[in-house]
Amino acid sequence: QVQLVELGGGLVQPGGSLRLSCAASGFTFDDYAIGWFRQAPGKEREGVSCISSSDSSTYYADSVKGRFTVSRDNAKNTVYLQMNSLKPEDTAVYYCAARSWGWGTDPDEYDYWGQGTQVTVSS
Repeated sequence: QVQLVELGGGLVQPGGSLRLSCAASGFTFDDYAIGWFRQAPGKEREGVSCISSSDSSTYYADSVKGRFTVSRDNAKNTVYLQMNSLKPEDTAVYYCAARSWGWGTDPDEYDYWGQGTQVTVSS
């Protein structure tokens, strides 16, 4: 059974940091690119970051570039999203997703999705 489980969300003050993790099971993790998406109330789902399966190439949306870092540990079947200098506009439900070919942040090209974890940035 395929599973993606996000952990690490919570409430943090502006300027703070959080590290999200995405633990995968039920598929050959090494062969899949992993993306991070977020969705705020009343807004469309936004592609935040992606890490490739092959050479761990990374992509970041302009809104998070320089503040977020994505990484993967294939030995643990886990991808991480380190989020620093958080802003109130980063508040959203964050999802990880897996795709078996290529890489990028088109949600329609992803095969598997996690259930999401809430990140709230507020003082």
